[in-house]
Amino acid sequence: MSGLPPVFPAIDPDDVSSNGSANRTFGEVVEKRMSRRVALKGGPAAAAGFLVAAPAGTGPAAAAGQSGQSATAAARGGGGGRPPRALLGFRAVPTSTADTFTVPEGYETQVIIPWGTPIRPGGPRWRKDAGNSADEQAQQVGMNHDGMHFFPLGSGRQGSRRGMLVLNHEYVDQELLFPDGSATMTPEKVRKALAAHGVSVVEIEERDGEWRVVDSRRARRITGSTPVSFSGPVKASHPSLQAADEPRGTLNNCSNGWTPWGTYLACEENWNNYFGTQDPSWQPTASQLRYGVSKSGGGFRWHLADPRFDLAANPNEINRFGWIVEIDPMNPNAKPVKRTALGRVKHEGCTVTESRGRVVAYTGDDQDGDYIYKFVGQGHWRAQRALGRSPLDHGTLYVARFEDDGTGSWLPLAHGTGPLTTANGWADQADVLLRTREAADAVGATKMDRPEWIAVNPENQDVYCTLTNGSGWNSAVSPRKPNPYGHIVRWTEKNGDNTATTFDWDIFVLAGDPAYDAQAGTDESNVFGSPDGLGFDGDGRLWIMTDVSNSSQNLASKGYDNIGNNQMLAADPRTGEIRRFLTGPRGCEITGLAFTPDQRTLFVNVQHPGEATTAWGTPTPENPRAVSNWPDFDPEGRPRSATVVIRRTDGGVIGA
Repeated sequence: MSGLPPVFPAIDPDDVSSNGSANRTFGEVVEKRMSRRVALKGGPAAAAGFLVAAPAGTGPAAAAGQSGQSATAAARGGGGGRPPRALLGFRAVPTSTADTFTVPEGYETQVIIPWGTPIRPGGPRWRKDAGNSADEQAQQVGMNHDGMHFFPLGSGRQGSRRGMLVLNHEYVDQELLFPDGSATMTPEKVRKALAAHGVSVVEIEERDGEWRVVDSRRARRITGSTPVSFSGPVKASHPSLQAADEPRGTLNNCSNGWTPWGTYLACEENWNNYFGTQDPSWQPTASQLRYGVSKSGGGFRWHLADPRFDLAANPNEINRFGWIVEIDPMNPNAKPVKRTALGRVKHEGCTVTESRGRVVAYTGDDQDGDYIYKFVGQGHWRAQRALGRSPLDHGTLYVARFEDDGTGSWLPLAHGTGPLTTANGWADQADVLLRTREAADAVGATKMDRPEWIAVNPENQDVYCTLTNGSGWNSAVSPRKPNPYGHIVRWTEKNGDNTATTFDWDIFVLAGDPAYDAQAGTDESNVFGSPDGLGFDGDGRLWIMTDVSNSSQNLASKGYDNIGNNQMLAADPRTGEIRRFLTGPRGCEITGLAFTPDQRTLFVNVQHPGEATTAWGTPTPENPRAVSNWPDFDPEGRPRSATVVIRRTDGGVIGA
């Protein structure tokens, strides 16, 4: 496309694929399914059963002429030919480049639990010069809020006024975390950085119209130093997990999930970034290369001050990361458990649903050219728990393959199945799970453009996945090379059964700016790029959060000058209508999504406001406010990730 920006951002390591397999890409699959002209015009695509969501106000995504099973995904829920009830009842907000947080008319906001907030009233107070110690940080809300969930305490109205808010802290910005920045690395700095990672469990309550943290025996921090256990096929005793100390910590928790039995799932994503070495003799194994492990790591340089993160001195420590971590928010004494049956990848999230009494857990592996997975539990989950077994320890892990006729299949990653045999070098199921990416390569999964959050529509069990962006796979599904804008793919499992091994797929929307790319399914009320966070509310609205790289935000050279700061949008899956609901401050990502049961309070996270951006500058120890000063706007402070409470001024349902 000649209109696309000429330079694709290369600063984000997730934009660089480590997948050297010969597997077909999603782009190649779609290219065979539809011509480039069909992708541009949209109409014939609908006739072929290929659905692209329409811009706001234009009606159903695929109109007359739909055929094939894929058309049923758009039609379900319409009800006897009558127009569906409108889901979106707010006026779209405009794009913004201001250092502020904006919501529609008729809504109000409140900032709660910014980085450094004591998890219990009376705990160590936040120091605006970043002077809190590691021990103090371990008693405070962590940095860079990400996925989260609200667990109600009580039923009825009480359950929507008090609950446990559990949230991830993906990573740390060491320029803002330490008073003197990141120029030097010390053991104390590593300890503080570890304490700012992980998960916060806080009890919150609405009193007199304001939400606040309350004292709670359940409140706790789970950090990069918290003791953890392993369960499933890869036991803590496995030789690959033997390291210098007991298993500790969870790192780089991006998106999340929750289970029907009331536990929280934290998901370890870019864990490779924390490890490195100065040993000139160290060389990565083939498996380590496949996961992007390198001597320099991601720039954290912890290995210079703590041998735990030195690849040569402590080679197995890295194998303890890359898992789904189950946390009991109601039991502060319960050890976090890494559920190895769900595989070891760069988990963006873990979306759990039920089908025929069995749990189904979807996860994306967030790197350019990697895959979409699902885990199907063995037997009814209630029966498993009655036997004292975790439903997440027993079942089958699958990886997705998309076919060029609009169908797809789930390929089992089971030892002894297909190429995953002892004769081919796979020792057992634990080996398959430790090397999940290589196993998925071997069975022929479909390469994707950075699969991220996954959401299941409560109305019909259709599944949606954000594909944030990619270097480009000659793709008509996102027919750009490079592909700086991303898209959302949707599939319907056979017979609406999420345990099925086949599905039909289509495209919900191609993101982007039509000023640069006519294929983009957006207009001024909803122009967006790099979809990342994704989630449904109880009425079936699909909420889309964006994570445009700070090397691209607001820049015409990258095709993002009209899109502005990161944002959240709401979509009606039945019509394809999308509207912009909010915009965030400079340098931030909008992420995390949680509703109270009555859907009258929405919690959203603002991650890394004020981080270095090409457009606005770079924070320094001398001027940490160079990009943003949100949310405190303290002339002597610094930007802080935080949770924002959003409510309607009339007390109504969010988005309606």
